Amino acid sequence: MRHRSVADLMTPTAVSVQRGTPFKEIARLLDEFDITAVPVVDESERPVGVVSEADLLRRRDGASGVTTAADVMSSPAITAEPEWSVVRAARVMRHHSVKRLPVVDANGRLIGILSRSDLLQLFLRRDHAIQEEILEDVLTRTLRLSPSALSVEVTDGVVTLSGTVGRRSLVPIVVRLCQSVDGVVDVINRLDFELDDMSVGSPTATER
Repeated sequence: MRHRSVADLMTPTAVSVQRGTPFKEIARLLDEFDITAVPVVDESERPVGVVSEADLLRRRDGASGVTTAADVMSSPAITAEPEWSVVRAARVMRHHSVKRLPVVDANGRLIGILSRSDLLQLFLRRDHAIQEEILEDVLTRTLRLSPSALSVEVTDGVVTLSGTVGRRSLVPIVVRLCQSVDGVVDVINRLDFELDDMSVGSPTATER
């Protein structure tokens, strides 16, 4: 089971500014390219900060002598790497309370931007693709279960599981793995089990 990577969802960037880019030029670029933020790079194309619409408005209203990207940027730049899973990228965004991550290559040079809106693309996955991944990757490859024993229905990203597994302890594992599939909004659990191996005093293999 493979989560989509940052490289799968990022927007390859053609727009960046340097520390000395004038305030008005940054505003023009945001408007021209219909973007909400732009990375600030050094002479080697390595991100040193990010300037967002909010940065421009905040500094314009409350600071004097604001003339360049260096004056308004949020720094240091919190970056991501293309091979990261989108789960890791989302955690970094949440931890640092940022809405976008400049993506850098092995040399630290800017190659793209990953935004929250890019992450939302996960929830636009087709139901059939989600169902196929659950059947093939979760049930068959990971858990070694027979897909014929279980029913997986997906509607608008909501997965409904029904059927019977061998042990009760397997049920939460199936549910948790299905919840981790990219694009899944919720999982409705209607699974049954043959053996209750979670009750106090349940028979061990030798007792049976």
